[in-house]
Amino acid sequence: MSDAETQHLAFAATLESTIDMVWRLLTRGVADRHAPERHPTLATLGLDGAPKLRTLVLRSVDRGVATLECHTDLKSTKVEELQAEPRCSVHIWNPKQKLQMRLDAQADIIKGEAVDDVWVRVPEGSRRIYGGAPLPGSEISAPEAFEPAVDRDRFAVIRLNIQSVETLCLAPERHYRAQFLRVHDWSGQWLAP
Repeated sequence: MSDAETQHLAFAATLESTIDMVWRLLTRGVADRHAPERHPTLATLGLDGAPKLRTLVLRSVDRGVATLECHTDLKSTKVEELQAEPRCSVHIWNPKQKLQMRLDAQADIIKGEAVDDVWVRVPEGSRRIYGGAPLPGSEISAPEAFEPAVDRDRFAVIRLNIQSVETLCLAPERHYRAQFLRVHDWSGQWLAP
């Protein structure tokens, strides 16, 4: 491994710098449309008992309270799944940092007046995502059979209250795996890769 690559992945050698990197990358994902963290994969337990995965857009990160937020249509299946079972997981892969991040969370669905301050910041063109007919996931005869429409009452925020973070950095000379738990004030523990 080159000296530049060794320096580049040096964050993974300590627990403190690893968790700092996770939050730095997550925060960047909100602001940078090209960052891999912008589009995390959310895993839920489906209503049929099988795991379900989908890509979301990261809209807010707060390290102080360990939360991530994404927007959704209140009528989407993922909302129904999270209401039935709020435990979920988020997966992100950052190829430049060779870092896999797995976050376990408890989801809250926030809607109505509680998201008024968020709704006013949603661009006009994006508001068409929250509404329309038929409902998300309904069978349609052709793509044109869906009619987008703005429906403020269908806008919701998924707040993911992070309970644990597990990282795996695939550095060439050594893989670094660590776990950080909310209940341990995020102090961290090394794991065998």
